[in-house]
Amino acid sequence: MTDDLGLEVDVPARVSRVVSIVPSLTEAIATTAPGLLVGATDWCTHPPDLDVTRVRGTKNPDVERIVSLAPDLVVANQEENRASDLDRLRAAGVPVWVTDIRTLDGAFTSLARMLAACGLDRPAWLDEAEAAWAALPEPTVRRRAVVPIWRRPWMAVGRDTFTGSVLARLGVDNVLADADERYPRFRPDHLPPHDLVVLPDEPYRFTADDGPEAFPGVPAALVSGRLLTWYGPSLVEAAEVLPEALSVGAR
Repeated sequence: MTDDLGLEVDVPARVSRVVSIVPSLTEAIATTAPGLLVGATDWCTHPPDLDVTRVRGTKNPDVERIVSLAPDLVVANQEENRASDLDRLRAAGVPVWVTDIRTLDGAFTSLARMLAACGLDRPAWLDEAEAAWAALPEPTVRRRAVVPIWRRPWMAVGRDTFTGSVLARLGVDNVLADADERYPRFRPDHLPPHDLVVLPDEPYRFTADDGPEAFPGVPAALVSGRLLTWYGPSLVEAAEVLPEALSVGAR
């Protein structure tokens, strides 16, 4: 089998032990096949009752602990995880499946392929998520937004991102979509014209008192970072919640 990077992965005929080092992939697997996961990162918060060995974070996984869990497969993501950590896992003889999800439509295909690599059939929640997004009406009005993800320094969603694809489907165009970087630094007073700022609660926890004041005169939509950036079962809820959340200040 080949993963999203086109790399051949020696997946065992029977997969019974999986480690995920991406929170959204953790939720996708745990929801589909409870008990299949034996390890996940400290940031894997969904499902809330997930009871597995924790292996630190996406950017600093405990490779030795992961290897000690004897997984049949480790699932990762090209953006979230460092290539050097994945190479160390491969060198230890652990098969690694890497996803590369940059569009909404691409998420449905990639998740189905990853779950198939885990020996799982396409789950009902994935069909439900795809149907929910397909059922949304095409936007009749488009808005221009900046989407900060951090402050001190300010950083935002830039080009070629899953988040940008989700927003575009909902009629919100990212004003930094042509940036040289996927997550560029910026100054709030040096931005292209925009009529919305989208403030997620992760990775930086923007709140009503921390974030909107930096963009005076511009409506601010405070949204769940999980619904805006995660690809998995949360896509079902995202299709229901985000359209209303992003309508703030719309004319």
